Amino acid sequence: SGERTCPKTRQPLAHLSLAPNYALKNLILQWCDKHKVELQRREPEPVAEQDGHPREDIPSLVEALSSIHPDVQRKAAKKIRMLSKESPENRALIVGNGGIPALIGLLAYPDKKVQENTVTSLLNLSIDHGNKLLITKGGAIPLIIEILRNGSAEGQENSAATLFSLSMLDENKATIGTLGGIAPLVELLTNGTVRGKKDAATAIFNLILNQQNKVRATQAGIVPALMKVIDDRSLGMVDEALSIFLLLSSHPTCLGEIGTTPFVEKLVQLIKEGTPKNKECALSVLLELGSKKQTLLVHALRFGLHEHLSQIAKTGTSRAQRKANSLIQIAKKCY
Repeated sequence: SGERTCPKTRQPLAHLSLAPNYALKNLILQWCDKHKVELQRREPEPVAEQDGHPREDIPSLVEALSSIHPDVQRKAAKKIRMLSKESPENRALIVGNGGIPALIGLLAYPDKKVQENTVTSLLNLSIDHGNKLLITKGGAIPLIIEILRNGSAEGQENSAATLFSLSMLDENKATIGTLGGIAPLVELLTNGTVRGKKDAATAIFNLILNQQNKVRATQAGIVPALMKVIDDRSLGMVDEALSIFLLLSSHPTCLGEIGTTPFVEKLVQLIKEGTPKNKECALSVLLELGSKKQTLLVHALRFGLHEHLSQIAKTGTSRAQRKANSLIQIAKKCY
């Protein structure tokens, strides 16, 4: 409609482009499935033929995944990837014809493009909640982690997205951590493409809802990796990094590494100069740290925090105002 201000922050929008949030869409679909809520969907377009192959070909394509001929396997993996993205009906047919074990059997294929198509097919299938358990029980997680470590750039990105999707099951959070999935995600967050970093951050956030994975992430170097993300403003991932810091700071083992004066100074800088959402997230982390180690809050106050707290308590977002007021109350005990 041409409105150029954000309805939440009332700040001017930098642009009017829309980008689909696939992670959120996946969460919504899972919630609807769990609570038996049927979403209104657009009428599906006729899918008599897709890329020259009717739906009736799905059983033969699944069979082709286990062919003794590498070219047949490659073509089948590519077509299954496309079909699994198209519709729930296609996904049901793929799964019903034994597609999940056949795809898992291809995850260790030496051709990186086949790995990429295979793991992406499993990502597409995992959108449907019931398939997550089938993929896990089929032994896919260690093979997906291996692609995350050594696959193509797109294979690594989609492996991270698949681990995020599978980790929606609480038992899978622990399994992924136990099988060594945290360290390669931290590596992708550090050295991956922009999309890879975003996929890694999303997966890490979900995985460290498990307490033991917080320790694993810290041991894998998540703190310096997140510091780099915050410093690189071009990534636009400050809020994601701070959200992960907030989860980590609730664990006593991780608190020691996070609770440093340079990090507190970085938080105060964001509270001074960041976007409204940056300020909100930075205040949340500082409140968690300051309530556990008052010396950190004292340092923040010396670094010029107090004047900004007063301002945010009046003009910040509703959540930021609550956090600022809580910090003001704790700060009074520090004087």
